[in-house]
Amino acid sequence: MQDPLSRFKADRQAAWGAKDPMAAVCVLATVDTDGLPQARTLVLRDVADGSIEGLAIYINASSPKWQQSQGRVAIQTWWPATQIQYRMQASCQELPADHIADSWQLRPDPPKRMDWLYQEHPQGSHVKDRQTLLDLLDATVLPEPLVAPEGAKGLLLLPDVIERLDLTQSNGVHDRVRYHREGDRWQQRTLVP
Repeated sequence: MQDPLSRFKADRQAAWGAKDPMAAVCVLATVDTDGLPQARTLVLRDVADGSIEGLAIYINASSPKWQQSQGRVAIQTWWPATQIQYRMQASCQELPADHIADSWQLRPDPPKRMDWLYQEHPQGSHVKDRQTLLDLLDATVLPEPLVAPEGAKGLLLLPDVIERLDLTQSNGVHDRVRYHREGDRWQQRTLVP
């Protein structure tokens, strides 16, 4: 049996090769403090950094999703170009500060500035209007040298349930497989689509 994370990465590479814009993102699902489901689209990163390897998301600690992601999360990917969907359930492990500091430097300038804005105006807080937001962003003082703020965080996703749905079957019957980690081994089951 192929390791499901390796299969995920190969399928994702095929989506990149097909120029699928959805190959860069996932939908992160969490539960808020009121027990309500919350879902949002985030950039999904591949991490291969010395002792760290896997899938990661970067989140600012001022965001409610940071607190909601401290236990278990679910993510979903959908690649229209290849007609493949993945759903995963995962526990999360905070990425080391040195990894965040290094990877943060690779971010484009606007997200870097936004991370510093979050220090005074937490993500999701209210502002009068968009122009006020842009003015606040322009007025944000950046440190010299430019480094990641304390609130810039990241999570390594540790999936233990992975479900793959392939809609490309010539007979029209979708191929749906679920992988479940038991200890250090994956168990595979075919599911009715």
